[in-house]
Amino acid sequence: MSRIGKRPISIPNKVTIAIEGQHIKVNGPKGELSRVLPSGVLLEQEGETLLVKRQNESRIARQRHGLCRTLVANMVEGVSQGFQRRLEIQGVGYRAQVQGRNLILNVGFSNPVQIEPPDGIQVAVENNTNVVVSGIDKEIVGNTAAKIRAVRPPEPYKGKGIRYAGEAVRRKVGKSGAKGKK
Repeated sequence: MSRIGKRPISIPNKVTIAIEGQHIKVNGPKGELSRVLPSGVLLEQEGETLLVKRQNESRIARQRHGLCRTLVANMVEGVSQGFQRRLEIQGVGYRAQVQGRNLILNVGFSNPVQIEPPDGIQVAVENNTNVVVSGIDKEIVGNTAAKIRAVRPPEPYKGKGIRYAGEAVRRKVGKSGAKGKK
């Protein structure tokens, strides 16, 4: 048995779940998410818990068991609490600002970089250098944060660039110069 797949998912008070075959729809105070689960797994609701079970013991069903449980658990958590990803911008003159819905990044290029977040994703800027990406779908929040980071990933010599909050960047030693050579 999958250790992750056999754990039950507790359903908060204000969250409702509708299951129609392989299609699941989760409603909550923050919004609504729906997904079609792959074949090989079944969803069973028992009171305030949701169980993900395998249809059979095939290899594909065993592979998808834990995945589907995690996907459904993320949907339930997203509509009840939401998800956030924090990014930090480091570098002299590097900054970010929100203009309408769009994020404008000034990170050392000749022109500012404009990023338009997908529907359902909110972008906020704190202190010109901290970007907060939030939404109810964990996958889209993570992908949006990764796209923002990819504009200027942290470089290993000075550490300048956009990084996740708490991300450790391995620093390299630069050139030593011509100290001993004549």
